[in-house]
Amino acid sequence: MRSSLIENYSLLQVIIILGTYFFASSIKGITGLGFSTICLPFMVLTVGLKAALPLLIIPSLASNLIVMRQAGYFRTTLFRFWHMLIATALGVCLGLMLLDSVDNKLAGAILGLVLILWCTFSYIAPNLKLPLEKERPTGIISGIATGIINGLTGSQVIPCVPYLMALNLDRNVFIQATNISFTLSSLIMAVGLTRLELFTLDAIKLSIIGLVLVLFGLQLGAKIRPRLSPANFRLAVLIVLFITALGLLLKAT
Repeated sequence: MRSSLIENYSLLQVIIILGTYFFASSIKGITGLGFSTICLPFMVLTVGLKAALPLLIIPSLASNLIVMRQAGYFRTTLFRFWHMLIATALGVCLGLMLLDSVDNKLAGAILGLVLILWCTFSYIAPNLKLPLEKERPTGIISGIATGIINGLTGSQVIPCVPYLMALNLDRNVFIQATNISFTLSSLIMAVGLTRLELFTLDAIKLSIIGLVLVLFGLQLGAKIRPRLSPANFRLAVLIVLFITALGLLLKAT
């Protein structure tokens, strides 16, 4: 059964996609991350990878911008992490260039395993800290690696999020820094998908309809976030990362 408004998706596919938008945006409202990485496994299983990627861009950018506005500290965060962000942009370009020559399923599976190990270690040793003098050089390396991995697998969180978590930032600064990185990566991915002619009119229509559910999900998550202690907030972030890792492994099977 096809919708008259969105002809290339079945009614069941539309319901799953819209439900995924709401669920992922609720998680993002709580932790500041997770929208694209939670959406992607469900989308891939529903419509396939090439059809899934364009469905993420518009809602992802919208959710990033809303969360960035809520978090504050934009100028100070941008000034502190500009080196990481420039490196991330270069890394995404490199990742997109390598996309055709690398088995991205295998890369995603390896990334998922590494991420599971890191989450386990961080849960066991939560007080891991990165010395201040190593923040900038490590940030540049993190940015390049995050960008390349994003271009190859669609995941925006590794090693960006572990790097920022190791700095023990204020919760809102952490959320702002991750979302600036995600937004930059999404914009570059949008340009790449446009050049590959993967954006369709139906994908744009469905994404715009989904924005309503994204807004509701973000509001729900934002109400829950202040009620979490710093320790529980960190645990929530680790859970999102762990789910992301499982999604990457699932994509590789």
